[in-house]
Amino acid sequence: MHEILPQVATVGYLMNPNNSNSNIEMEAALDAAPSLGMKLLVQKAGDERAIDAAFADLAQQQTPGLIIGSDAYFYFQRRQLISLGQRYRVAMIFYLAAFARDGGLIAYGNSLTEAYRLAGVYVGRILKGEKPADLPVVQAAKYELVINLKTAKALGLTIPPGVMAIADEVIE
Repeated sequence: MHEILPQVATVGYLMNPNNSNSNIEMEAALDAAPSLGMKLLVQKAGDERAIDAAFADLAQQQTPGLIIGSDAYFYFQRRQLISLGQRYRVAMIFYLAAFARDGGLIAYGNSLTEAYRLAGVYVGRILKGEKPADLPVVQAAKYELVINLKTAKALGLTIPPGVMAIADEVIE
């Protein structure tokens, strides 16, 4: 978000209060923001009405950017989120490539293909007789950056060349 909107000091952060893991991610984002000279306005939304209210509040505060916390509920509400982002002209960063492919501005997060591959490797090892407790904990190592240039153009944004250079996928 800092690279896309370098002149902006305050952006929103949308989290689902119904997900107990959301607080961990939100705290990490709040801790990181000052190092970039940014402030986050945390919005909590666990249903459609609260999502609408969060966008209205961000619009009232003239917040031009929004980071969407990783949450399965938001994945299933992605069309609503993308539509509201377009209506309020908010630059949004999501956590899965599907968001950018469906019209969101940018997605940066774990590769689901890689995560499923790793899960298959684990299942294979267990089926071959290894004990789950003996298997090492594996953390995702592949992340995807997907940029939707059509959305960027609609928002009047130019994606910096450095960000474009590291994109795994660019949607035109």
